[in-house]
Amino acid sequence: MKTGIACLIMAYVLSQFYRAFLAVMSPALSVDLGATPTDLASASGYWFLTFAIMQIPVGAALDKIGPRLTASVLLGLGGGGGAALFAVAGSPTEIKLAMALIGIGCSPVLMATYYIFARLYSPVVFGTLAGVVIGIGSLGNIGSSLPLTMAMEVFGWRGSLWALAAVSFAVAVAIGVFLRDPEKVAGGAKGSVLDLLRMPALWLIFPLMAFNYLPAAGLRGLWVGPYFTDVFAADAARIGQVTLAMGFAMVLGNFAYGPLDRVFGTRKWVIFGGNSLALLCLLGLLAWPAAGGMATTLLICGVGLFGASFPMIMAHGRAFFPPHLVGRGVTLMNLFGIGATGVFQMITGRLHAATSGGAAEAPYVAIFGLYAAVLAIGLLIYLFSQDRRD
Repeated sequence: MKTGIACLIMAYVLSQFYRAFLAVMSPALSVDLGATPTDLASASGYWFLTFAIMQIPVGAALDKIGPRLTASVLLGLGGGGGAALFAVAGSPTEIKLAMALIGIGCSPVLMATYYIFARLYSPVVFGTLAGVVIGIGSLGNIGSSLPLTMAMEVFGWRGSLWALAAVSFAVAVAIGVFLRDPEKVAGGAKGSVLDLLRMPALWLIFPLMAFNYLPAAGLRGLWVGPYFTDVFAADAARIGQVTLAMGFAMVLGNFAYGPLDRVFGTRKWVIFGGNSLALLCLLGLLAWPAAGGMATTLLICGVGLFGASFPMIMAHGRAFFPPHLVGRGVTLMNLFGIGATGVFQMITGRLHAATSGGAAEAPYVAIFGLYAAVLAIGLLIYLFSQDRRD
Protein backbone atom coordinates (compact mmCIF):
# COMPACT_ATOMS: atom_id res chain seq x y z
CA MET A 1 0.00 0.00 0.00
CA LYS A 2 2.84 2.41 0.79
CA THR A 3 4.27 1.90 -2.71
CA GLY A 4 0.84 2.41 -4.20
CA ILE A 5 0.32 5.64 -2.24
CA ALA A 6 3.74 6.82 -3.42
CA CYS A 7 2.60 6.20 -7.02
CA LEU A 8 -0.56 8.23 -6.38
CA ILE A 9 1.53 11.07 -4.99
CA MET A 10 3.72 10.97 -8.11
CA ALA A 11 0.52 11.22 -10.16
CA TYR A 12 -0.46 14.25 -8.09
CA VAL A 13 2.93 15.84 -8.86
CA LEU A 14 1.95 15.51 -12.53
CA SER A 15 -1.47 17.00 -11.78
CA GLN A 16 0.12 20.06 -10.18
CA PHE A 17 2.49 20.37 -13.14
CA TYR A 18 -0.27 20.24 -15.73
CA ARG A 19 -2.43 22.87 -14.04
CA ALA A 20 0.46 25.37 -13.91
CA PHE A 21 2.69 24.87 -16.95
CA LEU A 22 0.83 27.13 -19.39
CA ALA A 23 2.22 30.23 -17.66
CA VAL A 24 5.73 29.23 -18.77
CA MET A 25 4.74 27.86 -22.18
CA SER A 26 2.64 30.88 -23.14
CA PRO A 27 5.39 32.73 -25.11
CA ALA A 28 6.22 29.64 -27.21
CA LEU A 29 2.57 28.78 -27.86
CA SER A 30 1.90 32.38 -28.86
CA VAL A 31 4.70 32.31 -31.44
CA ASP A 32 4.15 28.79 -32.82
CA LEU A 33 0.35 28.50 -32.70
CA GLY A 34 -0.85 32.09 -32.40
CA ALA A 35 -2.40 31.37 -28.99
CA THR A 36 -3.63 34.53 -27.27
CA PRO A 37 -3.93 35.07 -23.50
CA THR A 38 -7.67 34.49 -23.88
CA ASP A 39 -7.01 31.17 -25.66
CA LEU A 40 -4.69 30.04 -22.90
CA ALA A 41 -7.12 31.17 -20.20
CA SER A 42 -9.81 29.05 -21.85
CA ALA A 43 -7.44 26.08 -22.16
CA SER A 44 -6.56 26.34 -18.48
CA GLY A 45 -10.24 26.70 -17.65
CA TYR A 46 -11.07 23.53 -19.58
CA TRP A 47 -8.54 21.62 -17.48
CA PHE A 48 -10.19 22.77 -14.27
CA LEU A 49 -13.76 22.34 -15.53
CA THR A 50 -13.35 18.79 -16.83
CA PHE A 51 -11.45 17.97 -13.64
CA ALA A 52 -14.35 19.37 -11.60
CA ILE A 53 -17.11 17.70 -13.62
CA MET A 54 -15.39 14.36 -13.12
CA GLN A 55 -15.50 14.69 -9.32
CA ILE A 56 -19.05 13.33 -8.99
CA PRO A 57 -18.44 10.13 -11.01
CA VAL A 58 -14.97 9.78 -9.48
CA GLY A 59 -16.48 9.97 -5.97
CA ALA A 60 -18.98 7.25 -6.77
CA ALA A 61 -16.25 5.14 -8.38
CA LEU A 62 -14.01 5.45 -5.31
CA ASP A 63 -16.78 4.21 -3.04
CA LYS A 64 -17.97 1.43 -5.38
CA ILE A 65 -14.99 0.37 -7.55
CA GLY A 66 -12.03 1.53 -5.48
CA PRO A 67 -9.10 3.87 -6.09
CA ARG A 68 -6.80 1.46 -7.99
CA LEU A 69 -8.78 1.12 -11.22
CA THR A 70 -10.33 4.58 -10.97
CA ALA A 71 -6.97 6.36 -10.83
CA SER A 72 -4.91 4.13 -13.13
CA VAL A 73 -7.37 3.98 -16.03
CA LEU A 74 -8.24 7.68 -16.05
CA LEU A 75 -4.64 8.85 -15.68
CA GLY A 76 -3.39 6.52 -18.42
CA LEU A 77 -6.06 7.43 -20.97
CA GLY A 78 -6.67 11.07 -20.08
CA GLY A 79 -3.30 12.20 -18.77
CA GLY A 80 -1.10 10.26 -21.18
CA GLY A 81 -3.43 10.68 -24.13
CA GLY A 82 -4.04 14.37 -23.49
CA ALA A 83 -0.30 15.12 -23.22
CA ALA A 84 0.28 13.27 -26.51
CA LEU A 85 -2.45 15.31 -28.21
CA PHE A 86 -0.88 18.51 -26.83
CA ALA A 87 2.49 17.45 -28.29
CA VAL A 88 1.05 17.26 -31.83
CA ALA A 89 -1.35 20.22 -31.52
CA GLY A 90 -1.47 22.57 -34.48
CA SER A 91 -3.94 25.15 -33.19
CA PRO A 92 -5.25 26.70 -29.96
CA THR A 93 -8.39 24.58 -30.32
CA GLU A 94 -6.37 21.39 -30.09
CA ILE A 95 -4.54 22.79 -27.05
CA LYS A 96 -7.92 23.32 -25.36
CA LEU A 97 -9.04 19.77 -26.16
CA ALA A 98 -5.75 18.38 -24.88
CA MET A 99 -6.06 20.30 -21.62
CA ALA A 100 -9.62 19.00 -21.18
CA LEU A 101 -8.39 15.40 -21.55
CA ILE A 102 -5.52 15.98 -19.14
CA GLY A 103 -8.01 17.39 -16.62
CA ILE A 104 -10.02 14.17 -16.86
CA GLY A 105 -6.84 12.15 -16.38
CA CYS A 106 -5.77 14.08 -13.30
CA SER A 107 -9.23 14.18 -11.70
CA PRO A 108 -9.02 11.06 -9.48
CA VAL A 109 -5.45 11.05 -8.17
CA LEU A 110 -5.63 13.39 -5.15
CA MET A 111 -9.08 12.21 -4.12
CA ALA A 112 -7.99 8.57 -4.37
CA THR A 113 -5.17 9.39 -1.94
CA TYR A 114 -7.53 11.22 0.43
CA TYR A 115 -10.00 8.34 0.23
CA ILE A 116 -7.31 5.90 1.35
CA PHE A 117 -6.22 8.23 4.17
CA ALA A 118 -9.80 8.65 5.36
CA ARG A 119 -10.35 4.88 5.36
CA LEU A 120 -7.04 3.67 6.84
CA TYR A 121 -5.74 6.43 9.14
CA SER A 122 -7.03 8.27 12.19
CA PRO A 123 -9.17 11.34 11.38
CA VAL A 124 -6.97 13.33 13.75
CA VAL A 125 -4.06 13.25 11.28
CA PHE A 126 -6.13 13.63 8.09
CA GLY A 127 -5.32 17.34 7.74
CA THR A 128 -1.61 16.74 8.25
CA LEU A 129 -1.50 13.88 5.74
CA ALA A 130 -3.57 15.90 3.26
CA GLY A 131 -1.16 18.82 3.58
CA VAL A 132 1.89 16.60 3.12
CA VAL A 133 0.49 15.15 -0.10
CA ILE A 134 -0.25 18.58 -1.53
CA GLY A 135 3.12 19.84 -0.32
CA ILE A 136 4.96 17.04 -2.11
CA GLY A 137 2.65 17.33 -5.10
CA SER A 138 3.44 21.02 -5.34
CA LEU A 139 6.89 19.99 -6.53
CA GLY A 140 5.05 19.71 -9.84
CA ASN A 141 4.45 23.45 -9.52
CA ILE A 142 8.19 23.90 -9.20
CA GLY A 143 8.88 21.56 -12.11
CA SER A 144 6.58 23.59 -14.33
CA SER A 145 8.58 26.78 -13.71
CA LEU A 146 12.31 27.21 -14.32
CA PRO A 147 13.00 23.49 -14.94
CA LEU A 148 10.37 23.46 -17.69
CA THR A 149 11.94 26.58 -19.21
CA MET A 150 15.28 24.77 -19.34
CA ALA A 151 13.72 21.61 -20.81
CA MET A 152 12.02 23.63 -23.54
CA GLU A 153 15.33 25.22 -24.49
CA VAL A 154 16.82 21.75 -25.00
CA PHE A 155 13.92 19.66 -26.33
CA GLY A 156 11.36 22.27 -27.44
CA TRP A 157 7.84 22.37 -26.09
CA ARG A 158 6.66 19.45 -28.23
CA GLY A 159 9.51 17.20 -27.11
CA SER A 160 8.82 18.13 -23.50
CA LEU A 161 5.15 17.15 -23.91
CA TRP A 162 6.05 13.79 -25.43
CA ALA A 163 8.20 13.07 -22.38
CA LEU A 164 5.31 14.06 -20.10
CA ALA A 165 2.95 11.74 -21.99
CA ALA A 166 5.34 8.83 -21.44
CA VAL A 167 5.76 9.61 -17.74
CA SER A 168 2.00 9.94 -17.24
CA PHE A 169 1.34 6.56 -18.81
CA ALA A 170 4.14 4.91 -16.82
CA VAL A 171 2.80 6.28 -13.51
CA ALA A 172 -0.71 5.06 -14.41
CA VAL A 173 0.64 1.55 -14.99
CA ALA A 174 2.51 1.68 -11.67
CA ILE A 175 -0.70 2.64 -9.82
CA GLY A 176 -2.50 -0.32 -11.40
CA VAL A 177 0.29 -2.69 -10.36
CA PHE A 178 1.15 -1.51 -6.83
CA LEU A 179 -1.96 0.11 -5.32
CA ARG A 180 -4.36 -1.95 -3.21
CA ASP A 181 -7.96 -0.95 -2.52
CA PRO A 182 -9.06 -0.57 1.13
CA GLU A 183 -11.73 -2.97 2.31
CA LYS A 184 -15.32 -1.92 1.72
CA VAL A 185 -17.22 -0.23 4.54
CA ALA A 186 -18.99 -2.87 6.63
CA GLY A 187 -22.77 -2.77 6.92
CA GLY A 188 -23.63 -1.73 3.37
CA ALA A 189 -24.93 1.71 4.32
CA LYS A 190 -26.64 3.50 1.45
CA GLY A 191 -26.40 7.13 0.51
CA SER A 192 -25.51 9.64 -2.17
CA VAL A 193 -24.03 13.08 -2.64
CA LEU A 194 -27.53 14.47 -2.03
CA ASP A 195 -27.22 13.40 1.61
CA LEU A 196 -24.11 15.58 1.88
CA LEU A 197 -25.79 18.52 0.18
CA ARG A 198 -28.53 18.39 2.82
CA MET A 199 -25.98 19.19 5.56
CA PRO A 200 -26.22 22.93 6.40
CA ALA A 201 -22.75 22.97 8.01
CA LEU A 202 -21.09 22.21 4.68
CA TRP A 203 -22.77 25.12 2.88
CA LEU A 204 -20.89 27.59 5.06
CA ILE A 205 -17.60 25.92 4.08
CA PHE A 206 -18.25 25.47 0.35
CA PRO A 207 -17.82 29.17 -0.64
CA LEU A 208 -14.34 29.47 0.87
CA MET A 209 -13.47 26.05 -0.58
CA ALA A 210 -14.44 27.51 -3.94
CA PHE A 211 -12.55 30.79 -3.61
CA ASN A 212 -9.46 30.07 -1.48
CA TYR A 213 -7.50 28.27 -4.20
CA LEU A 214 -8.38 30.23 -7.31
CA PRO A 215 -6.13 33.31 -6.77
CA ALA A 216 -3.00 31.17 -6.32
CA ALA A 217 -4.02 28.76 -9.09
CA GLY A 218 -4.91 31.59 -11.46
CA LEU A 219 -1.72 33.55 -10.88
CA ARG A 220 0.68 30.61 -10.79
CA GLY A 221 -0.99 28.62 -13.53
CA LEU A 222 -1.74 31.40 -16.00
CA TRP A 223 -1.36 35.09 -15.25
CA VAL A 224 2.14 35.44 -13.82
CA GLY A 225 3.65 34.97 -17.27
CA PRO A 226 1.56 37.55 -19.17
CA TYR A 227 1.65 39.95 -16.17
CA PHE A 228 5.43 40.05 -15.97
CA THR A 229 5.75 40.14 -19.76
CA ASP A 230 3.33 43.02 -20.30
CA VAL A 231 4.06 45.15 -17.23
CA PHE A 232 7.76 44.49 -16.57
CA ALA A 233 8.97 43.29 -20.03
CA ALA A 234 10.25 40.10 -18.39
CA ASP A 235 11.83 37.36 -20.49
CA ALA A 236 11.22 33.61 -20.13
CA ALA A 237 14.05 33.20 -17.62
CA ARG A 238 12.63 35.91 -15.34
CA ILE A 239 9.14 34.40 -15.55
CA GLY A 240 10.65 31.03 -14.67
CA GLN A 241 12.33 32.52 -11.60
CA VAL A 242 9.14 34.16 -10.34
CA THR A 243 6.99 31.08 -10.90
CA LEU A 244 9.69 28.99 -9.19
CA ALA A 245 9.59 31.28 -6.14
CA MET A 246 5.78 31.12 -6.01
CA GLY A 247 5.93 27.34 -6.38
CA PHE A 248 8.25 27.05 -3.39
CA ALA A 249 5.94 29.33 -1.40
CA MET A 250 2.98 27.07 -2.16
CA VAL A 251 4.96 23.98 -1.12
CA LEU A 252 5.90 25.65 2.16
CA GLY A 253 2.32 26.75 2.77
CA ASN A 254 0.90 23.27 2.30
CA PHE A 255 3.37 21.75 4.74
CA ALA A 256 2.83 24.58 7.23
CA TYR A 257 -0.96 24.39 7.29
CA GLY A 258 -1.05 20.63 7.95
CA PRO A 259 -0.37 20.48 11.72
CA LEU A 260 -1.65 23.94 12.67
CA ASP A 261 -5.11 22.76 13.72
CA ARG A 262 -3.47 20.63 16.42
CA VAL A 263 -1.08 23.42 17.40
CA PHE A 264 -3.82 26.04 17.87
CA GLY A 265 -6.73 23.74 18.70
CA THR A 266 -8.91 25.06 15.87
CA ARG A 267 -9.37 24.56 12.16
CA LYS A 268 -11.74 27.40 11.46
CA TRP A 269 -9.54 30.21 12.73
CA VAL A 270 -6.35 28.81 11.18
CA ILE A 271 -8.14 28.79 7.82
CA PHE A 272 -9.69 32.22 8.34
CA GLY A 273 -6.42 33.82 9.47
CA GLY A 274 -4.36 32.38 6.64
CA ASN A 275 -6.81 33.39 3.93
CA SER A 276 -7.09 36.87 5.43
CA LEU A 277 -3.33 37.26 4.92
CA ALA A 278 -3.70 36.02 1.33
CA LEU A 279 -6.39 38.68 0.85
CA LEU A 280 -4.00 41.36 2.13
CA CYS A 281 -1.39 40.26 -0.44
CA LEU A 282 -3.97 40.53 -3.22
CA LEU A 283 -4.90 44.01 -2.03
CA GLY A 284 -1.19 44.90 -2.14
CA LEU A 285 -1.00 43.78 -5.78
CA LEU A 286 -4.16 45.74 -6.48
CA ALA A 287 -2.74 48.90 -4.91
CA TRP A 288 0.77 48.66 -6.46
CA PRO A 289 0.43 46.66 -9.69
CA ALA A 290 3.51 48.20 -11.32
CA ALA A 291 5.81 48.18 -8.30
CA GLY A 292 8.04 45.49 -9.78
CA GLY A 293 11.18 44.00 -8.29
CA MET A 294 11.13 42.19 -4.97
CA ALA A 295 7.89 43.81 -3.75
CA THR A 296 5.70 42.32 -6.47
CA THR A 297 7.42 38.95 -6.24
CA LEU A 298 6.91 38.80 -2.47
CA LEU A 299 3.23 39.69 -2.76
CA ILE A 300 2.70 36.99 -5.38
CA CYS A 301 4.54 34.48 -3.20
CA GLY A 302 2.37 35.58 -0.26
CA VAL A 303 -0.76 34.69 -2.21
CA GLY A 304 0.71 31.23 -2.77
CA LEU A 305 1.95 30.78 0.81
CA PHE A 306 -1.14 31.93 2.71
CA GLY A 307 -3.61 30.64 0.13
CA ALA A 308 -2.41 27.04 0.53
CA SER A 309 -5.27 26.18 2.91
CA PHE A 310 -6.94 23.68 0.54
CA PRO A 311 -6.07 20.58 2.63
CA MET A 312 -7.10 22.23 5.89
CA ILE A 313 -10.49 23.22 4.45
CA MET A 314 -10.84 19.68 3.10
CA ALA A 315 -10.14 18.36 6.61
CA HIS A 316 -12.76 20.75 8.04
CA GLY A 317 -15.37 19.38 5.65
CA ARG A 318 -14.16 15.80 6.15
CA ALA A 319 -15.07 16.04 9.85
CA PHE A 320 -18.78 16.09 8.86
CA PHE A 321 -18.77 13.11 6.42
CA PRO A 322 -20.26 9.72 7.39
CA PRO A 323 -17.81 6.83 6.72
CA HIS A 324 -19.76 5.34 3.79
CA LEU A 325 -19.76 8.68 1.94
CA VAL A 326 -16.10 9.61 2.34
CA GLY A 327 -15.31 9.16 -1.36
CA ARG A 328 -18.22 11.27 -2.50
CA GLY A 329 -17.58 13.78 0.29
CA VAL A 330 -13.98 14.59 -0.60
CA THR A 331 -14.79 14.76 -4.31
CA LEU A 332 -17.75 17.06 -3.62
CA MET A 333 -15.43 19.43 -1.77
CA ASN A 334 -12.97 19.18 -4.63
CA LEU A 335 -15.74 19.96 -7.11
CA PHE A 336 -16.27 23.32 -5.47
CA GLY A 337 -12.55 24.08 -5.23
CA ILE A 338 -11.53 23.08 -8.75
CA GLY A 339 -14.80 23.95 -10.51
CA ALA A 340 -14.76 27.55 -9.35
CA THR A 341 -11.13 27.86 -10.43
CA GLY A 342 -12.00 26.64 -13.92
CA VAL A 343 -14.88 29.07 -14.27
CA PHE A 344 -12.74 31.97 -13.09
CA GLN A 345 -9.90 31.09 -15.46
CA MET A 346 -12.35 31.78 -18.30
CA ILE A 347 -13.83 34.84 -16.62
CA THR A 348 -10.39 36.38 -16.08
CA GLY A 349 -9.50 35.64 -19.70
CA ARG A 350 -12.46 37.67 -20.89
CA LEU A 351 -11.77 40.33 -18.27
CA HIS A 352 -8.20 40.62 -19.55
CA ALA A 353 -9.45 41.04 -23.12
CA ALA A 354 -12.07 43.62 -22.10
CA THR A 355 -9.64 45.79 -20.13
CA SER A 356 -6.66 45.66 -22.51
CA GLY A 357 -5.68 48.61 -24.68
CA GLY A 358 -4.85 51.16 -22.02
CA ALA A 359 -2.17 51.05 -19.35
CA ALA A 360 -0.20 47.79 -19.38
CA GLU A 361 -1.19 46.99 -15.81
CA ALA A 362 -4.92 47.71 -16.24
CA PRO A 363 -6.03 44.13 -17.09
CA TYR A 364 -4.12 42.78 -14.12
CA VAL A 365 -5.58 45.36 -11.75
CA ALA A 366 -9.00 44.08 -12.80
CA ILE A 367 -7.95 40.46 -12.24
CA PHE A 368 -6.42 41.18 -8.82
CA GLY A 369 -9.56 43.06 -7.84
CA LEU A 370 -11.81 40.18 -8.86
CA TYR A 371 -9.73 37.67 -6.92
CA ALA A 372 -9.75 39.88 -3.82
CA ALA A 373 -13.53 40.41 -4.00
CA VAL A 374 -14.51 36.75 -4.23
CA LEU A 375 -12.01 35.72 -1.53
CA ALA A 376 -13.49 38.39 0.77
CA ILE A 377 -16.99 37.01 0.11
CA GLY A 378 -15.84 33.48 0.92
CA LEU A 379 -14.27 34.65 4.17
CA LEU A 380 -17.40 36.55 5.20
CA ILE A 381 -19.61 33.47 4.77
CA TYR A 382 -17.05 31.23 6.45
CA LEU A 383 -17.21 33.36 9.59
CA PHE A 384 -20.56 31.68 10.37
CA SER A 385 -19.25 28.11 9.94
CA GLN A 386 -19.05 25.56 12.74
CA ASP A 387 -15.53 24.79 13.93
CA ARG A 388 -14.97 21.05 14.15
CA ARG A 389 -11.92 18.88 14.78
CA ASP A 390 -11.83 15.08 14.80
